[in-house]
Formats: sequence, structure tokens, C-alpha cells
Amino acid sequence: MAARSFSFELFPPQTPEGLEKLRVTRSQLIQLNPEFFSVTFGAGGSTRERTHGVVMELKQEGHDVAPHLSCVGATRQTTTEILDGYRAAGIRRLVALRGDLPSGMVELGEFRYAADLVRFVREQYGRDFHIEVGAYPEVHPQARSAADDLNHFREKVEAGADSAITQYFFNADAYYHFRDQCEAMGVTIPIVPGIMPITRFHQLARFSDACGAEIPRWIRRKLEGFGDDSASIRAFGLDVVTRLCDDLIRNDAPGLHFYTLNQAGAVTTIWQRLGL
Repeated sequence: MAARSFSFELFPPQTPEGLEKLRVTRSQLIQLNPEFFSVTFGAGGSTRERTHGVVMELKQEGHDVAPHLSCVGATRQTTTEILDGYRAAGIRRLVALRGDLPSGMVELGEFRYAADLVRFVREQYGRDFHIEVGAYPEVHPQARSAADDLNHFREKVEAGADSAITQYFFNADAYYHFRDQCEAMGVTIPIVPGIMPITRFHQLARFSDACGAEIPRWIRRKLEGFGDDSASIRAFGLDVVTRLCDDLIRNDAPGLHFYTLNQAGAVTTIWQRLGL
């Protein structure tokens, strides 16, 4: 089996204070020696400059970085400008996503689906970039059906994706079933589980409702029962997510991708518990 890939997602902060906090978080996460950091790209390109700034800081510090690239609001010209800059800076990995439409926006841009974006990158840049795409073990919330969602995933792979990172989940069986379905279709790229640490319940519930990630009833009820007891929420969350990660690793997941929310504490504790 190939070496596992462990990586962290960061987002570009909106304020100078947030950027300073991110630098502290980054310095802590770097100690864990991840394969790469990914950096998100806001809806409709709303964080383009801030994303670019964080990406370039990481690259200048000598770390592998995978900028997110979104279809929403993108044109071939703007995408080419971004990719030319990344290639010139020595960046060789991308996360290509359809992205979410900002409120009030009705047009995606010149790329309708992530597969179109992947195809464009391959046609224009050959193998210059390793392309990650998204995967949804519990089905994309806007998909017409599970089968339709699976076919969209296969289209991204056929367009040239090298590997995938999943939406986070707390039910490992959903991931295993998705992986088995992909293998049955002849899709064999690495599908790395996305991992969301549990530190704050209301924030997690809001994220999960928006992205279609199920919080199993027993976990949700347990978290609700803690009320405002943040220490108990954190302790329980660490136990649940560490067990999930351990199960995934023991069942041959090709790595783990942590959605850090620009926080190092929970990720570092899980990392240490897993002996990574």
C-alpha cells in the first residue's frame, strides 16, 4: 500500500488579527509534518487575494500547499491567471471544486461542474498539477440522487483527478460503502477521508446541516446534553473523532485530511492519540 497522506485545511482570515492567529496555528501544525496544507477559496472568489496571500506565505516557508480553486464566478481567463501564478511559484497541487453560490448569485461562471474545471486544467497544464477533487460519502446535498452524485464523481476522475478528499462524516460505514461503490465502477484513485474535530456543538450542527453531513443521533443527543459545558463537549468530541480516525486507518484509508478551522489544539491531540 502506498504511503498515507495526512494534510490540513486552513481558511484565509478576514482581519490582520486573524492572520496573526493563523500564523501561530500554522507553526503548531507544521510540527506534525503534514504532507500538505490546503487553503480554501471563498464563494464566488470572494477571498481570492487573501487565499493567494496565505498560499504564498506557506510556499515561501517551504511547505507543500494545495490552493482551492472554485468554479463559481470563474472564467477561463481568471483561472489561467491564477494557475500561471501558482505554477510560476512552484505550486504543484490543487483542490478543484464546484464551490457554493454566494447568496443572490445565480450564475456559476464558465465552468458548470468541477469536472469541467479539472478538464480545463488538464488541457491547459498537462500534468503540471496534482488535482484533488471533492467526494461526498453521504451524498452531496444538492444531488438529485445518490447514483447521480456517484456519476458526477466518476466524471471528475475521468476528467483527470488524481485523488479525492471527502466531505467530513462521523459514520465510517458511509465512507466504506462509497469506497466500495467507486471500486465497483472501476474508480481507483485514493479517496482520503475528511475529518472534522468536534469542539463546539452549535457551530458543528450549523455546518453539518448546510453541507449534508450527518451527525448520528447518539452523538447529537450527547452533545446537546452537555449544554454550555465546553470542556465536556471537547473531551467527548476528541474521543469520538479519535475512534473514527483509528477505525479508518485500520481499514486502509489512504490518509486523513483535517478541517482545522484554523485551530491546532484538537487536531494535535487527535494526532498524538493516533501515534502519527
